[in-house]
Amino acid sequence: MLTRFSRTELLLGKEAMDSLAGKRVAVFGIGGVGGYTVEALARTGVGRFDLIDDDKVCLTNVNRQILAAKSTIGRYKVDVAEERILDINPKAEVVKHRCFFMPDNADEFDFTQYDYVVDAIDTVTGKIELVMRANAAGVPIISSMGAGNKLSATAFEVADIYKTSVCPLARVMRQELRKRGVKHLKVVYSREKPIIPVEDMAISCKTNCICPPGTARKCTERRQVPGSVAFVPSVVGLIIAGEVIKDLTGKGPEI
Repeated sequence: MLTRFSRTELLLGKEAMDSLAGKRVAVFGIGGVGGYTVEALARTGVGRFDLIDDDKVCLTNVNRQILAAKSTIGRYKVDVAEERILDINPKAEVVKHRCFFMPDNADEFDFTQYDYVVDAIDTVTGKIELVMRANAAGVPIISSMGAGNKLSATAFEVADIYKTSVCPLARVMRQELRKRGVKHLKVVYSREKPIIPVEDMAISCKTNCICPPGTARKCTERRQVPGSVAFVPSVVGLIIAGEVIKDLTGKGPEI
């Protein structure tokens, strides 16, 4: 019988598809990277999601985030993501967390309930806490390194954090994880050197904030507002989704 996932089943097989329907994946950060990860996982048949993000869709997200469009500006990203998931697969289960993950609220999450954790947030403190919590629970995790200020979608690779180079965020993560005795972490990173964004305050959120009312963390508070394009974070998100599916099913090429 044909289903919405028949074409996927031709490659993965029925046993893998049945397994994916019961898997619970937590995606921390539903922005440029995480949004595409969620989209791909939903379209591949993952049946249970935890979505963690406190952000609302902003006009400046439209250039690169799959959840961002005229109709979604001002709405919580987790709400928009939930609608997309259920529109793709009405049988899916979605748990939303409208919060910004950090060490001070980490106890609110039971990592033992997850089959996989996706780190698509952009703060070192939060990323490290995610890794430590996932490792303590024995749950596989994949982490996105820097995707901002990049133009080459072909420069991204899957690697262990200790085999990365060039990426400034990966360098900091290596140092901090080594201090904590973490020996392995699967990441997606780029060998492309970050581009310095144009310093034009007329087109920067740094001084011209247009965040929707109620936005907790505004760009005016950031040290730098990175530039980004549609074809970089999307690629990272899709690579991550592919790795999650490969690890959960044992299907797919080794990289």
